[in-house]
Amino acid sequence: MPRHFYIPWVPAPRTLKRISRLHTWVYRKTRGFLGGRMDGLDMLLLTTTGRRSGIARTQPLPYFVDGDRHLLIASYGGGARNPDWFHNLVAEPNVTLQVKGTRLEGQARPAAGAEREALWRDITREHPRYLAYQATTQREIPVVIVEPRAPGRLETAAKELPPSGD
Repeated sequence: MPRHFYIPWVPAPRTLKRISRLHTWVYRKTRGFLGGRMDGLDMLLLTTTGRRSGIARTQPLPYFVDGDRHLLIASYGGGARNPDWFHNLVAEPNVTLQVKGTRLEGQARPAAGAEREALWRDITREHPRYLAYQATTQREIPVVIVEPRAPGRLETAAKELPPSGD
């Protein structure tokens, strides 16, 4: 059943960065118990390598599951440009996901052509908020596929995170 209610407010980029840092900290400390679901969407932590700095960058993001793949939408709230994390994973596709208390190593790639259209259709049928974001921007919002580094072997790539003691 489509989820039509969502918070339509998208914070300014500077505010969004502050919120993301706090969200990441809380998610890590609670292993996703807090921050694992927001505004009706399941959340994960995506860690990419900065394309210019080479520094690990972590971003909390909504995700969807398609078999053993995780799907991310680079909507940036319908902003005029793609989010930095998207540019980072295009430059360096090896990424790390934290889903609740499990860390997964993956290979990211933007979906293209018919594959992208099918995934976009399936996600927006259930979550029409992304159609509203698409209506506010000229760019095509990317759908990102994160596949396990060893295809079909997600469970062997998973590492349980130790309990947070800080």
